[in-house]
Amino acid sequence: MTDQQTEQQTEQYGQAWGDRYSRSLLGVFGAPQLCLVSGHGCRVTDADGKEYLDLLGGIAVNALGYAHPAWVKAVSEQAATLSHVSNFFTTPTQVELAEKVLEIAQAPQGSAVFFSNSGTEANEAALKMVKAHRRGGRVLALEHAFHGRTLGALALTYKEAYRAPFGSLGADVTFIPAGDVRALADELDKGDVAGLFIEPVQGEAGVWPLAPEYLREARRLTAEHDVLLVVDEVQCGMGRTGRWFAHQASGITPDVMTLAKALGGGFPIGATVTFGADNSGILTPGQHGTTFGGNPLACAAGLAVISTIESDGLLEHARTVGERLVTAITGISHSQVLEVRGQGLLLGIQLASEIAPAVVRAGLDQGLILNAATPTTVRLAPPLILDEADADLFVDALPGLLDAARKSQDTQDKEN
Repeated sequence: MTDQQTEQQTEQYGQAWGDRYSRSLLGVFGAPQLCLVSGHGCRVTDADGKEYLDLLGGIAVNALGYAHPAWVKAVSEQAATLSHVSNFFTTPTQVELAEKVLEIAQAPQGSAVFFSNSGTEANEAALKMVKAHRRGGRVLALEHAFHGRTLGALALTYKEAYRAPFGSLGADVTFIPAGDVRALADELDKGDVAGLFIEPVQGEAGVWPLAPEYLREARRLTAEHDVLLVVDEVQCGMGRTGRWFAHQASGITPDVMTLAKALGGGFPIGATVTFGADNSGILTPGQHGTTFGGNPLACAAGLAVISTIESDGLLEHARTVGERLVTAITGISHSQVLEVRGQGLLLGIQLASEIAPAVVRAGLDQGLILNAATPTTVRLAPPLILDEADADLFVDALPGLLDAARKSQDTQDKEN
């Protein structure tokens, strides 16, 4: 068989998975960009055998990259021991992970954890706590926020395109401008607010960090009005910003915190953390639950993620590599790069025109997995193990990606 025939065969192999996907899976995600079959470190390989450097990390999930020995060992050993017991019982891994989450959250005595399966479920639990805290009260969320796609979490999500198809979403949510203390104070002064949801870094909006001063004022004002402050750390938590949790940079203690994504390092798990005994007692037995939450496999994965971040110094590593990326990207002097935002290894590259999706396509052609958070923002959320050589590889490729995207966009504009 010639090389050309081999290449054609592998292309047909990869295409076959895409065709089978379109005939068998619900089309809510659109057509998949790739069919991936394996991963190691920061790299994945598709069904055609092409390797990619993953700078998205499963959207901030794969904190330890792919097939990390500690993660594989923990999940494998747990799978061979005990995989599911229901919530009539508990397991050592469930208790140990809850204790470890409370430790890194610096949660006070009386704090507690509820495990679920995803970030949106974690926010659903938090929303029920808010509604139980003040029945009939309104909920505040920030403009451009993203808190999930289940009905309650969707009510907290700002993007109209996500909300409009479903009409009324049940929760009485008022959106206020992010970072605007006056707007927050005005709403709280009306006296009918039950809770405030905030993301310390608005990832889906294009990686916009909230100022520490705003977070501190939000904490002060919500405490003054007996309103629950919920910080959504689903994307920006678990070491992503170079701290365990992004809100810790401001020195505040929330009432409730939600987690998911990197907590399991690729194994589905979410968590809702209540700070202090009063907040931990809002929901009583029977008021909330889940079948799979706290699953031993997921908890073993979570323990492996936390212990590896600690033992390998990945918080400091994320800060160091993130600062290297920011410095290098802002220094390439390309007309498309206006700004680099974010902390640690959650970064948004603000572009001068709406070519971010074209940059992502150009990246795939060159073996780089990126993400367009908005039409003008390229988002980076790579595994926390990303090394300096791979960071430099991306920076070196970026001007070419921007040029290719600009050229592609110009061609498309002419055709239209």
